[in-house]
Amino acid sequence: MRTTLSLTALLATGALVLSACGADADDGTTAAGGTGTGPLTVGVSPVPHAEILQFVDQELAAEAGIDLELVEFTDYVQPNVALADGSLDANYFQHEPYLAEQEAAAGYDFEAVTPVHLEPLGLYSETVGSVEEIADGAQVAIPNDPTNGARALQLLADQGLITLADTGETSATVLDVEENARDLEFVEIEAAQLPRSLSDVDAAVINGNYAIEADLSPAEDAIAAESPEGNPYANLLVVRAGDETDPRVATLAELLASEEVAQFIEETYSGTVISARS
Repeated sequence: MRTTLSLTALLATGALVLSACGADADDGTTAAGGTGTGPLTVGVSPVPHAEILQFVDQELAAEAGIDLELVEFTDYVQPNVALADGSLDANYFQHEPYLAEQEAAAGYDFEAVTPVHLEPLGLYSETVGSVEEIADGAQVAIPNDPTNGARALQLLADQGLITLADTGETSATVLDVEENARDLEFVEIEAAQLPRSLSDVDAAVINGNYAIEADLSPAEDAIAAESPEGNPYANLLVVRAGDETDPRVATLAELLASEEVAQFIEETYSGTVISARS
């Protein structure tokens, strides 16, 4: 049986969560952080990650022989902290560039198991209806974490608003903006806060999951959006290195890569979320 918990609930009832995630050896299950036949505890962003895993749990998991417990997080930092400390068996919220940056910064030893979906990054505005209408000196908000900030700047560059220096494998920052003909002012904001900040700036580049939560669609509401072609930002199922051999993880990876999940994503999100199978 699936249990969905918020981060607040997890922190407030840590002992109970660990108890729910796995019983003692007498019943053959293991706590989060181990390998066994107990529930698989997965940290997720609420939308669309939790919704996708809820579909898996309700429609596919029982027949496949796995039991999922979901823990919802509203930021991009704590899911990796919780995975590293053993509170989770896996997480599903991040793309490869962010994972690599986090491993380098925090020393995590994680393994990406399978890509699941892409959430195209979008440029949104409450005051203009096209990129061409963005005025000289406009304030443009972007995510303040390195990988999503670089991704946002690349979207602006693709739209001809700025030109970026070649930074090689290093994530671009606002210091790497070589040409800024419209003298745009970049406002770096924590990704989860960007939808709330949209009314305070002229435009904002917003991550797909936070856009969805704010009823914004890259396909319908954005004045510019990433192309899915060749896009490296598919969201991944991630575990601690070595745990990819856990049969529960392997089973979940197969389900997430299934045609049933791809169809659910297509029918539910209408292009706002794109299956990695597409």
